[in-house]
Amino acid sequence: MDEDLRERVERAAETAALFNALKHGSDAQVDAILGPMMGEHPEFREHGDEIPGVVAPVIERVNGLSTAEKRDRLGELAPERLAELDADDDADDRALPELPNAEAFEEVRMRVAPNPNGPWHLGHARMPAVIGRYKERYDGWMLCRFDDTDPETKRPDLDAYDAILEAIDYLGFEPDEVTRASDRVETYYEHARRLIDAGGAYTCSCGGEEFSAMKNDAEPCPHRDKSAATTREEFDAMVAGEYDSGDVVLRVRTDIEHKNPALRDWVAFRMVDTPHPREAAAEYRCWPMLDFQSGVDDHLFDVTHIIRGIDLQDSAKRQRFVYDYFDWEYPEVVHWGHVQVDAYDVALSTSTIKEQVEAGELDGWDDPRAPTLASLRRRGIRGEAIVDAMAELGTSTSNVDLAMSSVYAKNRELIDDEADRRFLVRDGVERPLVGGPDTAEAPLHPDHEDRGVREIPVGEAVRLEPADLPATGERVWLKSLGPVRNTGDAFEFTDDDIAVVREGDVDVVHWVPAAASVPLRLRTPDGDVTGRVEPGLAAQEAGDVVQFERVGYARIDRLDDDTVAYFAHR
Repeated sequence: MDEDLRERVERAAETAALFNALKHGSDAQVDAILGPMMGEHPEFREHGDEIPGVVAPVIERVNGLSTAEKRDRLGELAPERLAELDADDDADDRALPELPNAEAFEEVRMRVAPNPNGPWHLGHARMPAVIGRYKERYDGWMLCRFDDTDPETKRPDLDAYDAILEAIDYLGFEPDEVTRASDRVETYYEHARRLIDAGGAYTCSCGGEEFSAMKNDAEPCPHRDKSAATTREEFDAMVAGEYDSGDVVLRVRTDIEHKNPALRDWVAFRMVDTPHPREAAAEYRCWPMLDFQSGVDDHLFDVTHIIRGIDLQDSAKRQRFVYDYFDWEYPEVVHWGHVQVDAYDVALSTSTIKEQVEAGELDGWDDPRAPTLASLRRRGIRGEAIVDAMAELGTSTSNVDLAMSSVYAKNRELIDDEADRRFLVRDGVERPLVGGPDTAEAPLHPDHEDRGVREIPVGEAVRLEPADLPATGERVWLKSLGPVRNTGDAFEFTDDDIAVVREGDVDVVHWVPAAASVPLRLRTPDGDVTGRVEPGLAAQEAGDVVQFERVGYARIDRLDDDTVAYFAHR
């Protein structure tokens, strides 16, 4: 390779590596750079053996630069590529509007507040996706607070705590702090006592229906004028567990004539007989309601912005009464509509999915039919693809639809360069093969010649998918092998050249050798599919994502006597 060519290769490699690293926020990889670069510069191909040795040190040097240095260098080499990146960033910014009054805070602080009553379904991903993106935009801070103060109605699942943290990591984010509300009960007691002393709460032993009738008529219950001292005494008895469930509650004293009955003297603490599943919290019987617990914690953790569903608008209004008693400033609030997801028969509901798992209708939370993050991860869907799709929904107060095709399109961009190609034939039709070569050679990846080829032993017969079987007397082109004619009993090689394909007279189809191919079970959202795959699949590893040509992308789950792959998408 002469010096002029070397310089051109180095410049092209540096530009491609800088763009790739900045676009994906990670180190550039040789394999991801070579294919597109060779496609843009076909004159490099005749030097294919030498190119990787020239490119590798360039990429290593690029990966050693800071983000700012990468941007500066790309601006020098290819300002139009930098503009392309910035245009993409601007598009993301338009999807997610600026947070209200963000400039007024020294640090933007937000929280994800899951109820750990089960692993996450796809709808749960919206909150960490959007908050994570805002954290990146504002160089902010994110809390993961498990709101687990309901040991009965939304009883915590002990396995869900770790499963949710793993889901956040899968989406590409790491909380700056993690806390469990059930570890902070004494803090809530302390603030309840302060509220009582401030005249902001009273204990009430009215029955639920009795109080509801008085509340709806804007009439105070007989306990409303109870003294702070009496309320303190009775609240301490609640804390000591001297009451049973339903005997007494602690209410926040609001405006009994408020135009919205839901805001009138709402419950802050109640008695729960069912012990908490966490051993550290099992002794408590007096538990805060979510509006009280969450409101106190948002202040104590200096949360500046809250994102919550539009159906929770009353929560902010209830909490403001407590904030007024304590003379606290309420965080900025963004309310959004619900997200609905297409392409699933299973409801987007933790309780429904749990029932179906327990009934054996789903194999587990990572069943490919389940609309869960565990399922998407097992299918080979990157967390980044989910985040990108969720962020594009913005923060509208209207309900929004998430099309899984959007997730799949974004995932395809992330995985295509890395996915080796393989042949898979589902429910194949076998035919003897007459003539032709003993071995077929197909590229591992059509855009990355440097990865080499996969050699497929042909044998005496091949298998095709039924829809690809030509009529008797008709021809078909076996991809990477050659043209054959169906004689009715067998396939016979012909002397046609590739022109018959270009002219549209002959279809190109995938195939596998009948004898050397190996059985595979493909798990899909529509159910399991059996088939046979070329023997070279054994060179892959569990966890690899491959593209079964003309079928789709799939993640190899295990390679053994019962080889299994999980279908991702086309």
